[in-house]
Parts: sequence; C-alpha cells; structure tokens
Amino acid sequence: MSEQNYYQKLGVKQDATFDEIQEARNRLVQEHHGDSEQLELVEAAYDAILMERLRMRQEGKIKVPEGIKFAERLTQAPPKQIVPPIKQSAPWLQRSIDTPSLTDILLPGSLFIGLSALSAIYTTAGAQLLQIELIIGVGLSLFFLTRKEQNFGRAVLLTGVGLAVGLIFGGVLANLLQAQLTQVNLGTEQFSAIVTFCLLWLISSFLR
Repeated sequence: MSEQNYYQKLGVKQDATFDEIQEARNRLVQEHHGDSEQLELVEAAYDAILMERLRMRQEGKIKVPEGIKFAERLTQAPPKQIVPPIKQSAPWLQRSIDTPSLTDILLPGSLFIGLSALSAIYTTAGAQLLQIELIIGVGLSLFFLTRKEQNFGRAVLLTGVGLAVGLIFGGVLANLLQAQLTQVNLGTEQFSAIVTFCLLWLISSFLR
C-alpha cells in the first residue's frame, strides 16, 4: 500500500494534523468493530502515517511541539511568568538590625521591665532612685550590647544615644500627656525613665 493509499484508507488528506488522523483512526475502528481484516488495514495505515511523520520530523521537514511525537498544528507556547524580585531592605539597615534569639529578647526585656516597674511604683523616692535606676539601665545596655557584638565602643555610642533620646522624647511626651499621667499618679521624670528603659531594651536587643 502506497503512502497516498494510507491516507486514503483513513480518509484524511496528506497535510492532516495529528488530531485529525487520530480521530479518523478511532472512527474507523468503531465502524469496523469485529472485522479483524479491516481493523488490521486501519491500524497498518495509521502506523505507516505515524512512522512517515516521525521520519519527516527527524529529517527536519516538519516541526512539532514538544511532548508530541508526530506532527500537528503548531501552537504558541504560553508566555513565561515573570516573578517579581523580592524587595529587600537597604544594606545599611540590614547591617544595623539584628535578629536575636528569644532568650536575647526576653532576658533584657524582663530586666528593663523590672526597672520600669520600680520607676512607676516608688513615686515618693524622688530623683535619686530614678538616677540609680537609669545607671543600672545603662549598665545593662552596655553589658548586652558588648556581649553580643564584642565592641565596647559601639555599645557606649548606642547606649548614650538611647539614653539621650529616651530622656528627651520621654520628657516631651510626658508634657503632652500630663493630664493622663496625673490620673495614674506618674510624674514626668518617672515617665521619661520608663520610655528610656524601653528604648534601651530595643537597642540592646535589636541593634548591632
């Protein structure tokens, strides 16, 4: 049987697509169900056409999509999805922010919370007790920063900045919240000390 007769046997044209050839073969198999002779002729024609398409593909005469061994209509590949790059923080911020362990957060935090509680409880102790508490807070900040970074000079710098900013910001905020602080029996100095302790805890835990 010639190549042309193979196509005629399946009832398709020589430029038929793989889907058309497949549909013709399935239709003829159903039509000749039980007729082994005709089924053999259909299968032989189908196999011959596929072998011809495979040969043409190997010779570079036709192109087929990947995953299909025999010729069919060319389809455009779906456009590749472009994954947007993950935004990262600035390098200077990455160098300044630390990712401490839970212990490195809770241990300094508990100590600074204790100092804050003392500042709030002892309202009649006066400025002397607050000064002692601030000295202890500065010492804790220096200790934790130096232990973490092994750089005493940087620890002194960060602690000094935290102390100054905490006292100034705490004082300004206390003046704005004077009425509310009076209701909870907190003085300006006490509130500034609490703000300072919170800032020193953040610095000693999360900065490097």
